[in-house]
Amino acid sequence: MGIIAIIKLLPVLVLAALMMSGFDALIAAPLATIVAAGVAMWTEKKNFSHVLDAAITNVREITIALFILMAAYAMAEVFMSTGVGASIINMALTLGITGKTVALVGAIVTSILSIATGTSWGTFAACAPIFLWLNHIVGGNILLTVGAIAGGACFGDNIGLISDTTIVSSGIQGVEVVKRVKHQGVWSGLVLLTGVIAFGIAGMIMVPSSVAGNGAEAINQIPAEVWAKLAEERESAVTLLNQVRDGVPYYMIIPLILVLITAFMGYQTFICLFLGIASAYVLGKFAGTVTDTNSFFNDLIMSGFADAGSWVVVMMMWVAAFGGIMKMMDAFKPLSDLLGRISRNVRQLMFWNAILSIFGNMALADEMAQIVTIGPIIRNLVEKNVVGSEEDIYTLKLRNATFSDAMGVFGSQLIPWHVYIGFYIGIASTVYPLHDFIAIDIIKYNFIAFIAVFSMLFLTLTGFDRFIPKFALPREPQVRLKTAEEKKADEAVAQA
Repeated sequence: MGIIAIIKLLPVLVLAALMMSGFDALIAAPLATIVAAGVAMWTEKKNFSHVLDAAITNVREITIALFILMAAYAMAEVFMSTGVGASIINMALTLGITGKTVALVGAIVTSILSIATGTSWGTFAACAPIFLWLNHIVGGNILLTVGAIAGGACFGDNIGLISDTTIVSSGIQGVEVVKRVKHQGVWSGLVLLTGVIAFGIAGMIMVPSSVAGNGAEAINQIPAEVWAKLAEERESAVTLLNQVRDGVPYYMIIPLILVLITAFMGYQTFICLFLGIASAYVLGKFAGTVTDTNSFFNDLIMSGFADAGSWVVVMMMWVAAFGGIMKMMDAFKPLSDLLGRISRNVRQLMFWNAILSIFGNMALADEMAQIVTIGPIIRNLVEKNVVGSEEDIYTLKLRNATFSDAMGVFGSQLIPWHVYIGFYIGIASTVYPLHDFIAIDIIKYNFIAFIAVFSMLFLTLTGFDRFIPKFALPREPQVRLKTAEEKKADEAVAQA
């Protein structure tokens, strides 16, 4: 690798160093983009206007994703406030939970709630007080329960239409969110099903108690000081807990069902999201959770737009600009050449993309940092090394988006120093001070995360993904690695 090639990778190192130093992506991405612009002007002998054009051209490609993010944040705010989330929890809690089943039910509830709200952190903050105290009442295993709600909370962050990691990872790979969800849908369902079965079996083996409990009793057990601390950490979780305690009509789950049905029927993401918002408004009027139309739009919808615009949308624009400049100077060519040499086929190359994603997450200790740093690299590896039809290349990009998200969100659950683990420990310790939580407590029985990460790697490498509907990667010779001559021809075209 020549000195120029090393210098071209300097912006990535700057981005990674800033993220590891604690800088938010909203600051790290612009600074890394400035460094990338300077490197590109020097190494490629381009003027600033040319570099700026490359950056803006790449930003244009994610415009739809930015609008989707704003709509997704709005729907998440609406679902949390109108009782959609509370209805999910209340329906589950009517089943009659015992010490043997509290972890199993916790995994199911958090997985569904995280799909509805698009936030794993918010889901964990809302459900930890209920399920940890419910576990206390019915004599369950505290580590089994905390692992269940931690893994379940991550489920919707990997497949939910309104999850920022789902949208950002899809946007970086240039794929539609709905198509991405359909691609991984069956695999995700099998991961959840297997995880739930594992929690059910573990509960039967590890927990002797069969005492029953209910959610209202668990909420009433929460000390006043815990309510105060939780309000500081996650105010929306307090709102949700109050709705669970006071009760909301079960029909408030209908907006979530409508969103899921339209998504799997293949409707455009905007239609799914706006249908969710509209149905939550109408049903919320009947349920009494929406009392004023002006407040619905000015407080909930506008709050969602503002939350998206104040961070994730701006961050995405800078990340796209960064990627455009790096693409213009072909900065990832050395890595592309290396993995092209050690990969004997496209499937192996895709496996290495997954490995890059998980190791990037370990190094950066932040799932969004991994997505925005490693995402452009693995996209480039496919575009530079693989020959195939437009449809087949699109399928590989769908898998790349799934890698970024799954290895980011689920992978975080297996990394003791990850910010996810730190947040979960903080919330669990706050709402249930009777146990001194440490990192291994979140990891030890996080069956859903273990199954998701290792099944993804195994299925990709072995080709057994072909047995899962819509999840198969295209096979040789539908796709193949480019020859050295084809790569040289591409370089010649790029330099012309």
